[in-house]
Amino acid sequence: MAKRKTKYVCQECGYESAKWMGKCPECHQWNSMVEEVEASSVRNQHTFSGGIQTAAKPEKITAIESQKEPRVTTKMKEFNRVLGGGIVPGSLVLIGGDPGIGKSTLLLQISSQLAEKQVPVLYISGEESTQQTKLRADRLDVKADLLYVLAETNMFDIAKQIDEVKPSFVVIDSIQTIFREEVASAPGSVTQVRECTNELMKIAKTNGIPIFIVGHVTKEGAIAGPRMLEHMVDAVLYFEGERHHTYRILRGVKNRFGSTNEMGIFEMKEEGLREVMNPSEIFLEERSQGAAGSTVVASMEGTRPVLVEIQALISPSSFGNPRRMATGIDNNRVPLLMAVLEKRVGLMLQNQDAYIKVAGGVKLDEPAIDLAIAVSIASSFRDQPTKPEDIFIGEVGLTGEIRRVSRIDQRVQEAAKLGFKRVVCPKKNLGGWTVPAGIQVVGVDTVQEALEVGLER
Repeated sequence: MAKRKTKYVCQECGYESAKWMGKCPECHQWNSMVEEVEASSVRNQHTFSGGIQTAAKPEKITAIESQKEPRVTTKMKEFNRVLGGGIVPGSLVLIGGDPGIGKSTLLLQISSQLAEKQVPVLYISGEESTQQTKLRADRLDVKADLLYVLAETNMFDIAKQIDEVKPSFVVIDSIQTIFREEVASAPGSVTQVRECTNELMKIAKTNGIPIFIVGHVTKEGAIAGPRMLEHMVDAVLYFEGERHHTYRILRGVKNRFGSTNEMGIFEMKEEGLREVMNPSEIFLEERSQGAAGSTVVASMEGTRPVLVEIQALISPSSFGNPRRMATGIDNNRVPLLMAVLEKRVGLMLQNQDAYIKVAGGVKLDEPAIDLAIAVSIASSFRDQPTKPEDIFIGEVGLTGEIRRVSRIDQRVQEAAKLGFKRVVCPKKNLGGWTVPAGIQVVGVDTVQEALEVGLER
């Protein structure tokens, strides 16, 4: 009998070693190396209705005919837009999020809507029984006849049922519970996740079946398991939000068939998730009028402009090292902008605590929000509020200049639609587009000019 070979695999990054090490040399994580038995070189081969593919041969790129991928749309326009316009046949989509955030609820609603189009949908749950899935379906009023539910974790049996049912869509909830018998490691390990995802990818590509995979997340918010799982799939969606709040954000961070960084807003109701068509109104509905330290910025989330309130609180520090805290933006951006305000504008902020927050739980990372953050910091420090009908857009350089931003026309149109009267933006962005009626656009070159224009005297 052949000797079974063992190896040690890092559960964080997938690094393999012949011996155990306390610290992974690849990702530098401690105690992440787990012993696993190497899979047999001869594996069970499943034959699907799509047939066995022959070896591919290289073709001239000029001889390949271009084909536009047909997309299948659901009733949720927000979901369709995050995916780039709908579901592409044969695609493999990974959805991650915190426990209890609503991933299973979202996918069960999507499955029901697809099944109502008279196409079979197979919902495979590795964490719940069919009765538990039925309870959720009753709460969501799911009554589609062509929605099939399967409680299974064995990859061989799952592949067999997909071959028999021949569904048009498949949902796997979740990938960390699925295992292959020939892989001698626990479900959820690096080897099991890699092998099962590779098998699902073959099924999706061979038969043209879109497959949605639910992935658990770590305490840091990343997809549990190696990062290669995100490289194998066609699209990665993150379902974000606070469990104690009703609003949820579906964010696309990778999409081979559409724009990345798209964002969809949903509201969690007792009867399920309801899409929010105008998120700007929600993020601004509780804004205080005439409060110092509050500004509004038009941020681009993929192809959609979203108006968000940025709040700043500047107070004298009682410690030797002032605190710099930020929620919703990069922590490193706050001290950088405060240094610009101190050097270029003359604000003495070195002995001030700074607390910055993006209202509504949204995370912003584009450079165009720099000016709004700087104005909110100066507004709180000087105790001079900004005008409620003003919006600030622009990137701030280290020399205090306001740099050009992209898609200024879409941002201004969104501001005009919500009743704002004035937009303070980079002077370089003026010209080449039509300003909507009822709104004034003011161009500035430096942070000093923006503060003179934006802060009330």
